[in-house]
Amino acid sequence: MGTEKITEQPSRFDHLEEMSVSELLQHINEEDYRVAEAVKRAIPQIEPFVEALEKRMKKGGRLFYIGAGTSGRLGVLDASELPPTFGVSDTKVIGIIAGGDRALRHAVEKAEDITDQGWKDLQAHEPINKDTVLGIAASGSTPYVVGAIKLAKQNGLLTGCITSNLNTPLAQASDYPIETIVGPEFVTGSSRMKSGTAQKMVLNMISTALMIRMGRVKGNRMIKMQLKNAKLVDRGTRMLMDMLGLSYDEAQQRLLEAGSVAAACADGMDSGGSEKKNL
Repeated sequence: MGTEKITEQPSRFDHLEEMSVSELLQHINEEDYRVAEAVKRAIPQIEPFVEALEKRMKKGGRLFYIGAGTSGRLGVLDASELPPTFGVSDTKVIGIIAGGDRALRHAVEKAEDITDQGWKDLQAHEPINKDTVLGIAASGSTPYVVGAIKLAKQNGLLTGCITSNLNTPLAQASDYPIETIVGPEFVTGSSRMKSGTAQKMVLNMISTALMIRMGRVKGNRMIKMQLKNAKLVDRGTRMLMDMLGLSYDEAQQRLLEAGSVAAACADGMDSGGSEKKNL
């Protein structure tokens, strides 16, 4: 018998079925407060990973998230949000989940238990040594993820991980382990809760910091977001109104003609005779 994982330790609360709705919600919220502190403690681990990742991405590398269950879904979610938010190609950050796309909606039994399947799934994307793989597993011992990280590292890829336990096989296999020790879950073992929240927070930090460093943000604005719907067109229009001093109609016309805030702003600066901004 090994040491009991923190993620499997009994909840700090018992007799949950006897609690009122108000008590349940308040206690879940109390536990969630612990998550941000756990993530804060992990920043010294997150920072060097992002710095190493940035160097590889600027040389043409890609970022892969790989996980099973909730962890895999969160990776796919973060990767899928980057193209519309930052205008980056959907081939630059890729989420891979044990069991494939079906596992996004349905549990695929035993998919996470196949040690070499993660690396096989990565092979479909023809990984190169400029690429980076981030394994996501609350337990830190999921065979699908650990196996993928080990083989990725052996093949020259940069590796990192997010886990909610200390000194796990996944952390030991990774170049840059990130350990968010959130403590026992409100419902014992239900790592979709605090552990999943921590994973989402860390993924937000990694991808957002990376996109900013890659020139996808100007000031505090998403200047390269894709104009996928009316809300985003309106947001981009108002950005241009503020940045170029245009009326709403003028800004919207320029935005739609240019295709992005960055392009429209650059065109606007050129046509106005001012120095072109570095967008």
